Amino acid sequence: MTEATCITEMSVMMACWKQNEFRDEACRKEIQDFFDCASRAEGARKMRSIQDTGESGNLPPMKLNKLLQRFPNKSHVS
Repeated sequence: MTEATCITEMSVMMACWKQNEFRDEACRKEIQDFFDCASRAEGARKMRSIQDTGESGNLPPMKLNKLLQRFPNKSHVS
């Protein structure tokens, strides 16, 4: 399950838009705060992905076993 991020920043940005008739120029700080948060969240997601697979691209044994269970090799009988 993924966790929701930047909900507060998005809510503040949307409230600002509503109060200012949806004019971006009136909500520049709120918009920038939301985009900064989204950028940080994306960076954190990428770091978790690197940690999950390892920098060399190798999978940890538990993750590899799960994938192999999901996609088993079929025996070929001749």
